[in-house]
Amino acid sequence: MQKKLYILPFDHRASFVKMFGFSEENLTLEQTALLADYKHIIYEGFLAALEMGVPKEAAAILVDEQFGAKIQEEASVLGVKRILAVEKSGQEEFDFEYGQNFGAHIEKFKPDYVKTLLRYNPDGDRELNNRQIAKLKIVNDFCHQNNYKFLFELLVEPVLQAEIMKKSIAQLQESGIEPDVWKLECLEKIDEMTVVVEQAQSGGRGMVKVVISDRGESGVGKQAQLAALAVIPGVVGFAVGRAIFKQALLDFHAKKIDRAQAVEIIARNYKNFVDFFKKIKNNQ
Repeated sequence: MQKKLYILPFDHRASFVKMFGFSEENLTLEQTALLADYKHIIYEGFLAALEMGVPKEAAAILVDEQFGAKIQEEASVLGVKRILAVEKSGQEEFDFEYGQNFGAHIEKFKPDYVKTLLRYNPDGDRELNNRQIAKLKIVNDFCHQNNYKFLFELLVEPVLQAEIMKKSIAQLQESGIEPDVWKLECLEKIDEMTVVVEQAQSGGRGMVKVVISDRGESGVGKQAQLAALAVIPGVVGFAVGRAIFKQALLDFHAKKIDRAQAVEIIARNYKNFVDFFKKIKNNQ
C-alpha cells in the first residue's frame, strides 16, 4: 500500500471553465483546447517539481478525461502516478461522467487510481443517499474486480464536522463502500481529524489510507494546518489543487506572466506543500 501520496488535483471541470469566464453550455472548441492547454501547464509544473526534488514514487496527478486525456497518456509513458476522475463535475447528486460506459473509459487510460466524489449528508434525504450509494457501489466493485485502486473523495453536509464525517464514513462502509484511499477535508483540530481517520481504518481496515484536502483555496496558514495533520497515523499525504495553480493560470491568462513563469510558480507551490508535509512526517 502507498506509504506517501502527494496529489496535485486538477480534475476540476465546471469550476475550471468558470474560472476563465467561459460558459459550460456554450463552450467552443477553441475554448476547450485552451482549457486543455492550461491544464497541461499545471502538468508541466508538476514535472518541474519532480526535477526540483519532489519524490516521484509519492507524487501523483488527479486529472479528468475531458480536458486531460492527453496528460493521462503522456504521464503514463513517463511512469507518473495517475488518478482518473469518473464522476460528473459540479453535480449535487453523484453520477457517472460517461454513464454506464464509465468502465471503458477507465480501461482506456488504465490509471493507478480511480476517483469519485460524493456530497453526502448521513441524516439527509434517505432516497438520495441510497441512489448515490448504489451508483458508488458499482464503481467500488469495478475497481476491486479489475485491480484498480479506488480513491474516494467525501464532501459532507453540514461541512467540516467531525461527527458528521465519521457517521458518513461508517454508513458508507456498512453499505460496502471500501476505498483504498479516502480523500477527506481538513479539520482544524488534530484530535477531531484523528477520530475520522480511525473510522476510515476501523474494523480491520488498517491498510486503508487517508489524504487530506481543502475545499477552499488554502494559503500559507492552511498549508501549515494541512501539514500538521501528517502526524496522524493513516494519513499519508494531501490533495491540494487550486491553491497551487489558480493564480498562476489567471495571471498567464491575463498575460501578466509567460508560460515558463506560470510553470515555475506551480512547481514551487506544489513542492512547498510537499516539503511542509515531509518535514512534519519525518519529525514524528
